[in-house]
Amino acid sequence: MSSRNPRKARNPRSRRAPLWRALLALAAVAASLYFALTTPPRLGLDLRGGTRIVLETRDGTAARADSASTDRALEVLRQRVDALGVAEPSLARSGERRIVVELPGVQDPRKAAEVIGRTAQLTFHPVLAASAPDGGAARTLPDPDAPGRPLRLGPPALTGNDVKDARAVLDTQTGSGWTVTLSFRGSGEKGWARVTGEAACAAPGDPARRVAIVLDDRVVSAPAMQHSVPCGTGIQGGSAQITGGFGDAEARGLAALVKGGALPVPVEVVEQSTVGPTLGAAAIRASAAAAVTGLVCTALFVIAVYRLLGVLATVALALYGLISYAALVAIGATLTLPGLAGFVLAIGMAVDANVLVFERTREEYARRPAAPYDLRGPLRRGFGKAWSAVVDSNVTTLLAAGLLFFFATGPVKGFGVTLSVGVVASMVSALVITRVLAERALRAGAVRRRPRLAGVASGGRVRALLARRGPRLMRRRRTCLAVSGALLALAVAGIGVRGLHLGVEFTGGRLVEYGTSRPVDAERARAAVADAGYPSAVVQKTGDGDVVVRSGDLSDRDRQRIRTALEAHGGTVTVERDERIGPSLGSELRDKALIALGAAVAAQLLYLSVRFRWTFATAAVVAMVQDVLLVTGLFAWLGRPADSVFLAALLTVIGYSVNDTVVVFDRIRETHRRAGTGRAALAPAVDSAILQTLPRTLNTGMGVLFVLTALAVLGGDSLAGFSLALLAGVLAGIGSTVLTAAPLAVVLEGRRPGPAAAPRAPRAGAEAGRGSGAVV
Repeated sequence: MSSRNPRKARNPRSRRAPLWRALLALAAVAASLYFALTTPPRLGLDLRGGTRIVLETRDGTAARADSASTDRALEVLRQRVDALGVAEPSLARSGERRIVVELPGVQDPRKAAEVIGRTAQLTFHPVLAASAPDGGAARTLPDPDAPGRPLRLGPPALTGNDVKDARAVLDTQTGSGWTVTLSFRGSGEKGWARVTGEAACAAPGDPARRVAIVLDDRVVSAPAMQHSVPCGTGIQGGSAQITGGFGDAEARGLAALVKGGALPVPVEVVEQSTVGPTLGAAAIRASAAAAVTGLVCTALFVIAVYRLLGVLATVALALYGLISYAALVAIGATLTLPGLAGFVLAIGMAVDANVLVFERTREEYARRPAAPYDLRGPLRRGFGKAWSAVVDSNVTTLLAAGLLFFFATGPVKGFGVTLSVGVVASMVSALVITRVLAERALRAGAVRRRPRLAGVASGGRVRALLARRGPRLMRRRRTCLAVSGALLALAVAGIGVRGLHLGVEFTGGRLVEYGTSRPVDAERARAAVADAGYPSAVVQKTGDGDVVVRSGDLSDRDRQRIRTALEAHGGTVTVERDERIGPSLGSELRDKALIALGAAVAAQLLYLSVRFRWTFATAAVVAMVQDVLLVTGLFAWLGRPADSVFLAALLTVIGYSVNDTVVVFDRIRETHRRAGTGRAALAPAVDSAILQTLPRTLNTGMGVLFVLTALAVLGGDSLAGFSLALLAGVLAGIGSTVLTAAPLAVVLEGRRPGPAAAPRAPRAGAEAGRGSGAVV
């Protein structure tokens, strides 16, 4: 037994930990293989196409069908589509009274059209007894539980507007099958308690003991009150359950109708067809080739830097990709090309956690060189000291992703799901799989005899150079802030002077459908439209063989130029339809996205204030906002369109910026506590932390830049904007940590009243480096 570490010998849990990690890694990989091999992916409109439904609003009894009521109907339809489980749909107003709905991968388009197009007037009625006076307000509808016998209903006690949420639930306890569970809002809770309380006062078997739930003049359920429901009090808590022998699809459809609410005006399905993908096979092949090239370059770079551990990290990254993909297909997420590009980028970013651990292992080896036959001690301490940075950086990203999922809608909500899956899979890959593989490999005799094969038995040339000639940036912190301010002013000037060119998803545009006398291949149609001067236009083939072109700025002359270009391939070309279309990302979706982003920033600020200090949290959030403005300003100066792909890239930049800053701040916290708590010790501690984490920053940045450069060069026009935004965002994120976040934290700490203190440290004992005594 070693006298230096008796705790290790007395703690049997430390011996069982590697076994539990190995079992967890094996279970995660096995489950991922099962879902990846048995569950087909759900592809988006850009990769697979889908169903296109054109609805037209009609004048109703309470409202006239105009552009305003059509916009309100569009938002109700968006909620219904989301409730149906269709991710990444496209909804846009066409003209004044038409709505174009495109649903990727819908199996039963007729059923979808029936659900989303129904007016769906939902009401709750008391059932009148046979002898009860109706006062002229009663109506009679067939009883669903007794065919041929009518139910006399009183006036409505509640409507669909009183319903807060509706979910399809499989009731396995009572055997009633699929049901729809409702929850009420505001006065709806009291109304439900009142109507059920009155029904409970009736005698058993009396029809008045029932409450009828009516949807579009049809009683879908008329449950009777159980004996446990008290007379006069009714069902409290604002919840109800609709039963009626529903199937899976019927229950989900009913829940979608109830949750979405009633349409303000009736709608009628005027067209239904299939549409091809918005991207061609050539673009998809180019993007796939770019992704493979970028990942291969990243793997070779990691192997060159970390040798054996780099090989193991590459294996762990491949398993990370498997776990992420399996999780996405298991939850039914829709995969679009930007989403897949973000998924590939996430693999590059997942290098970060591995690099963090390996760099800390190098430091531990340099501080206390291990015996030539065992590198497991430095590796174990490296994992222990990297834990805090990995958790803090990933929790801030998960906070943002969770709030985007709960508050936003449409593609922003889908991004939150993808981001959450990527973060969790990254932590499993780095902290479990990589550790299991590394601990096993370091036991090999060849590694014990030649520890440099492991790749962490030396500090590296970059670290040695920085130790000798590292600059002291915090002595010139005001200069750093001045440079950041100048870049920010340049970006804001670009937004103010050039303006931000919003894409057709945000502004709307024009939709022209061309009919051809002979079939035209989708690739040739896209090439013809691009040659006519519109490379960014969206081109699709319909099930009837027509070519649909959507663009934000299309004049009559432009329409004719595209027609002439198509005639070279399709013979006689006629204009079948020409309509103005509204934005597919409407004002309500935009407002919800902004609310979600604001809530995410506030949550990150609160979390970082608890984990560090409010001064450091403020500096991190300011740096993140600066990165977003820099990328936006670059697009404004270049005149590139800001579309949904740009929005996804911007959300990724937010996560990357905070991640990089938190890693540096975590090292500042550790270095400052070791150096002292005086105000004079903070600036040197910040300089030291920046230099110590710079190898990690450069290695992680290189892994990401390989992927992005390949996507930008080989991915074609479809991913050019996405790659450019992320390239700028990654570089801005690295620079803002050093030039903005760190110096701003020093300045704020200097102006804070009272004596300077180190950023809050994690609780002692839970996160202390094993055997090192250092707080991480």
